[in-house]
Amino acid sequence: MMADTLPRVRGKLTANALLAKLVWFKSGGAADWLFEPADLDDLTAFLRELDPAVPVMALGLGSNLIVRDGGVPGVVVRLGKAFAQVSWIGEQTLDCGGGASGILVSSTARDHSIAGLEFLRSIPGTVGGFVRMNGGAYGGEVKDILVDCDVVLRTGEVVTLPVEALAYTYRHSALPEGAIVVAARFRGRPGNPDDIQAEMDRIAASREASQPLRSKTGGSTFKNPAPESSGGKKAWQLVDEAGCRGLTMGGAQVSEKHTNFLINTGEATSSEIEALGEEVRRRVKDKSGVSLEWEIQRVGRA
Repeated sequence: MMADTLPRVRGKLTANALLAKLVWFKSGGAADWLFEPADLDDLTAFLRELDPAVPVMALGLGSNLIVRDGGVPGVVVRLGKAFAQVSWIGEQTLDCGGGASGILVSSTARDHSIAGLEFLRSIPGTVGGFVRMNGGAYGGEVKDILVDCDVVLRTGEVVTLPVEALAYTYRHSALPEGAIVVAARFRGRPGNPDDIQAEMDRIAASREASQPLRSKTGGSTFKNPAPESSGGKKAWQLVDEAGCRGLTMGGAQVSEKHTNFLINTGEATSSEIEALGEEVRRRVKDKSGVSLEWEIQRVGRA
């Protein structure tokens, strides 16, 4: 795919863009093209004119993602500052750009006395990723706070989808393939800013104490299985009981601090990280009979 076959843009279009520096694991190959649109019009026009055969993938903060070593075909879209605004629109509701961080959303909610969005403080991603994955932590999930979202389809058409249209289940939505979430409305409940801040502080301290936040990691590796299939055990407990704490493969390691986190100890390849995850799944299956599902998204060419 040559540059002269791509639509003209006002934003930034980069060929063979290394993605390792944009994802938390700091591993993986390049995108054929990385597009950082100037604004919504730039994004919609680009997708409308782009050859329909070219795959498109959205990239947020890359915190829950393995980019395989062969890179990502087609176009990776990364939303910048033009999509990172958060504003109050009344009735305990915030209008949030798809590129806004969880910390910004939860802090803005606090400033407008909106409770119920504190859990977003603990998810290291952007609104677009939260909405696609039904992001959640510390007792909250996006499905509990989402009113609706604006989505750019692969055709360049912009549609507004109510929460019901996303058919949310645990860490999954029915958002169409190649669709990009550019905005979302989140609604909380009336709260006291001091109480909201205290809850955010509690969540931050809990994360710091239990998760390897200073490491090159990808967040929770596996979904927690249904209680009836696991005897009520969380993914990390099953991994621990299978003897995987500290297990290594090349430069990849199961975290000693939290066994549902994989870490890049230095120069791990994405294939090592993914292979380690598969080895953990195999050992857990052998030990407990439970088939763990990946929560981390794995994309691109092996």
